[in-house]
Amino acid sequence: MAAAAECDVLMAATEPELPDNEEAKREAESFKEQGNAYYAKKDYNEAYNYYTKAIDMCPKNASYYGNRAATLMMLGRFREALGDAQQSVRLDDSFVRGHLREGKCHLSLGNAMAACRSFQRALELDHKNAQAQQEFENANAVIEYEKIAETDFEKRDFRKVVFCMDRALEFAPACHRFKILKAECLAMLGRYPEAQSVASDILRMDSTNADALYVRGLCLYYEDCIEKAVQFFVQALRMAPDHEKACVACRNAKALKAKKEDGNKAFKEGNYKLAYELYTEALGIDPNNIKTNAKLYCNRGTVNSKLRKLDDAIEDCTNAVKLDDTYIKAYLRRAQCYMDTEQYEEAVRDYEKVYQTEKTKEHKQLLKNAQLELKKSKRKDYYKILGVDKNASEDEIKKAYRKRALMHHPDRHSGASAEVQKEEEKKFKEVGEAFTILSDPKKKTRYDSGQDLDEESMNMGDFDANNIFKAFFGGPGGFSFEASGPGNFFFQFG
Repeated sequence: MAAAAECDVLMAATEPELPDNEEAKREAESFKEQGNAYYAKKDYNEAYNYYTKAIDMCPKNASYYGNRAATLMMLGRFREALGDAQQSVRLDDSFVRGHLREGKCHLSLGNAMAACRSFQRALELDHKNAQAQQEFENANAVIEYEKIAETDFEKRDFRKVVFCMDRALEFAPACHRFKILKAECLAMLGRYPEAQSVASDILRMDSTNADALYVRGLCLYYEDCIEKAVQFFVQALRMAPDHEKACVACRNAKALKAKKEDGNKAFKEGNYKLAYELYTEALGIDPNNIKTNAKLYCNRGTVNSKLRKLDDAIEDCTNAVKLDDTYIKAYLRRAQCYMDTEQYEEAVRDYEKVYQTEKTKEHKQLLKNAQLELKKSKRKDYYKILGVDKNASEDEIKKAYRKRALMHHPDRHSGASAEVQKEEEKKFKEVGEAFTILSDPKKKTRYDSGQDLDEESMNMGDFDANNIFKAFFGGPGGFSFEASGPGNFFFQFG
């Protein structure tokens, strides 16, 4: 007992002086002044340390908490600053700057309604306070931006939401909620690097933030990195099992991956009908996934080209490049379909786009081939004039000329109107010209290769369709047209 008593006495003798002791107050004021000096020099960490010493010496002084709150705000530690500001006004409800700092912290953290209440209280205490009035207006502006953003998000006007969040973040720079909404909309707009940057900044400060994890996953999902996206969605759901958006996105990502893989498998096995059905089902899972859907459209276009549904294939590839105008594979697939349907101008346009993007030898050759076919298509189609295939034999070309020449010979139409006679004479000449080219191996080779068939090199200057006709049918008097009835003619050889 004696020892215990002695200890009590000893403790009583060394008990620290009470905070309201004059000496403690003077020391606290000294610490505050030093803190003010560091604050003025923008050395906020040292200012924080001295304000903390002042608070330790005199924990009932509202201004010390107010000063430390101001310092924490300059350090961007708004949540801690809010605690100090709230403590300052608990100690002294008439402390105007305390209410201003509390409101500023609420506003910086995105709680505009609470900020309004703090600024209103400051105005009640000092109705002429210009800063309180301005901050009150700022807080109301943030409330309005939130309302507009909410409405525009429902309308899927993501650009306007980003605009509203940018304006709101000017007053609420520490608000994670605003940043997440902005990042989500950036992802929906395809601005993935910006969205990733915002989400990553938040995760550096709070690695368990489910919303930021969801946005990271969303960016990967929309960039067609589906496996990695699922990992982030699962992580977000671990942090917040009821996170509805992460749940939906995770489900869609898994379904999309499965359908796409099943479609690819069916295609490789040559089951084009099943592949078409699977790609179509995959396209219905999530219309917002632009990159994956662009690939699905291109894949389905490839299936349609295999099924020789070339118009459908072109339409699918067009949908693919509408979603992703940098998708080279879709341009190449569509260009080939244009070539197969003899739409050479369109094919050239697509190959030019490809070559401008990727200047490879292969792409250059594809462009040259398309340009050659376009050039050839603008000339007279001698095969079409004779009504034969491009691979027609010499004998088939002769038979075709015989048939067409007799069909369009001017003597056959001597009783027709002047207009009909003129048209048939033109066709007769074209048939002769076609036969002249296609019956001569050298000329035919030049024609097929797309070389210019100028009159001098091809001896077309003195071309006479009648001479060709006479030579073919055995010379003068070798044939004649005779009427066999009104409007009917037959020919006979001499």
